[in-house]
Amino acid sequence: MKKLVLIIVCMCLASNYSYSQFEFLKKKAEKVLEEKVEEAIEGDDNKDDKKKEDKKEEKNDKKENKSNTPSLQSYSKYDFIPGDKVLFFDDFESDEIGDYPVNWVGNSSGEIKTTNLYPGKWFQMTGNEMVACLKHNLNLPDNFIFEFDVIPLHKENPNDFGDFWLNLYENDGDFLNDQLYPGRNGLTIQFHENRCDVRGYKEGASDVRDGSSDISPLKPASVNHVIVWVQKSRVRIYHEGKKVVDLPSVVFVGTKINRLLFNTWSTYGVPMIKNIRFTTTAPDMRSKLLTEGKIVSHGIYFDVSSDKIKPESAGTLKAISDILKENPTVKIRIVGHTDNDGKPENNWTLSKKRADSVKNALVKDYGIEAARIETDGKGQTEPIEPNTNAQAKANNRRVEIIKIK
Repeated sequence: MKKLVLIIVCMCLASNYSYSQFEFLKKKAEKVLEEKVEEAIEGDDNKDDKKKEDKKEEKNDKKENKSNTPSLQSYSKYDFIPGDKVLFFDDFESDEIGDYPVNWVGNSSGEIKTTNLYPGKWFQMTGNEMVACLKHNLNLPDNFIFEFDVIPLHKENPNDFGDFWLNLYENDGDFLNDQLYPGRNGLTIQFHENRCDVRGYKEGASDVRDGSSDISPLKPASVNHVIVWVQKSRVRIYHEGKKVVDLPSVVFVGTKINRLLFNTWSTYGVPMIKNIRFTTTAPDMRSKLLTEGKIVSHGIYFDVSSDKIKPESAGTLKAISDILKENPTVKIRIVGHTDNDGKPENNWTLSKKRADSVKNALVKDYGIEAARIETDGKGQTEPIEPNTNAQAKANNRRVEIIKIK
């Protein structure tokens, strides 16, 4: 503005304007400039206000979309529901770092390790063509569920997939067995980079039934939660909310599985495993809740020492929500329970938070009215069995759904 006034002054002097005329023109020019500046500032303010309003609306839209997106959306059709009793569990927490786990025997090296990314202790098989056999007679029923966590690793490149196998089989005598088809009858599952092969066999592979999936169910250098559901002759395998294998008749009739082994016939596979778990198959949840008045669930999974629900819980949560939708007058109390690891007061808080998380999931993700659900936490005060081993502690970590009306 000062520059423009100076120009006007120069023009006036050059034109021999009188001082009074000059003062008049100067004031008029300053007034015009002030009006233009105010208009410009007002216009910029309006633009800024509009930008702020647009950003606010965009933020609200994102927030609304986020709140409307179920946290378990990708698992909405997940039909797997775990059983109501843990038959065997090993998380290696009682083993020392660097030792071979006490519940296992093998024909080559392996040790308990920790990682910088994933909590807990992991058993890694590090030898060539290694077999690691569980030293435990499982005596499983015809229908059972086997679950485990695995990080598939490659010996030379940590980001590549390292093939590995597992066998569920029937045998007596020594636990160590390094045969490709161990025992009398059994089931072998081979996890390759781009497929999963399943074979049922009998009498040392005198007869073999093959099946496979072209969809690779596992990711290298990441934690994968694998679920194997054996229902007499039928085998289903689940991973990341998908049923990656479903073979109706692969296990030979009469097979009584009582053994487990992992092997790395590939020279480059060095998998890390954790949370070996066998459970019974899913109970009749509708009858349990409506007739008996209580569901004891081991099928709602949480992150370690957290109230964050894992996606694998979707099948159980959906089953509970279906019962409540079909019976709109029923009200429930959700009660969380823990084992005795940690301080009692922390366990009580955690159990209450976990019950609250289950309620929130049923309300937000499955549309159940909040007024129909109460929550409570018992911590470690009501164990199902003494907390003397990993299996007992796994049974004590549970969520109970109690009918209150």
